Amino acid sequence: MQKSELFDINSIITRKKLFFCKNYLQMKIAKRQEKILREVQLHNRVMVNDLAAMLAVSPDTIRRDIIALDKAGKLKRVHGGARALGYQPYDYRSGNIYMREQKVVIAGKALQNIESGQVILISGGTTNLELVRMLPDGLEATFFTPSLPVAMQLLEHPGLKVIMLGGELSAEAQVAVGVATLNMLSEVRFDVCLLGTGYLHPGAGLTEVDWQVAQLKKAMIRASRKVISLAVAEKLNSVQRYKICQVNEIDLLITDLEPEQDVLQPYRQAGLNVI
Repeated sequence: MQKSELFDINSIITRKKLFFCKNYLQMKIAKRQEKILREVQLHNRVMVNDLAAMLAVSPDTIRRDIIALDKAGKLKRVHGGARALGYQPYDYRSGNIYMREQKVVIAGKALQNIESGQVILISGGTTNLELVRMLPDGLEATFFTPSLPVAMQLLEHPGLKVIMLGGELSAEAQVAVGVATLNMLSEVRFDVCLLGTGYLHPGAGLTEVDWQVAQLKKAMIRASRKVISLAVAEKLNSVQRYKICQVNEIDLLITDLEPEQDVLQPYRQAGLNVI
């Protein structure tokens, strides 16, 4: 074999190796970005450091992924992390809701706990938006909420009295937070609290990614006679850094699963009613 032929063969092998390496790298990036997008859609908002720890890569790698996904129009890049596109302040009528079918199931179950004449406290979140959309036309009740999207959706129901909890409006969580909000909550005793849930674990309890939102939810629980946690099954057994309460401080957990499912057994054992 002549040297020129040997050179050509080596060159072809090298190009093939580079081709396969490039394809492998692209597949790895695509898979990682798919996981990032799923987390954003599931929790509405995620932080760079949490994603880096979960995916075992550097924060800089996650930032590059978020920038790419933002440019592709798949999520919204925000300070320190990313937010889902279906969770925008004035997009409350949008049908672009992740796991909408499961959230409709949860909302249907939650409706059984709502009656005319009640004073109800409701947090933000896309599951609660689905619940508000499904409220019956004849319902007459008073709703308090710190969530701007939920308040706007509540206004679609003429029989409801809607009171927006005041305070600093968090651009990331899209809810009112801070001292003024907590003071308002301390002045009312609510019949029912419908609590959108991001992270729930039978041992670690209810947690949050945002300190101010965690304090808000603590105050909501303290102000309510009955606390109902609404969570899609994919959010179960997840933990974040800021503690809100233990699971036995919640009266009822509503998921999209049948209550007999094995994954719910630890929650029942911890003293939580599940439907």
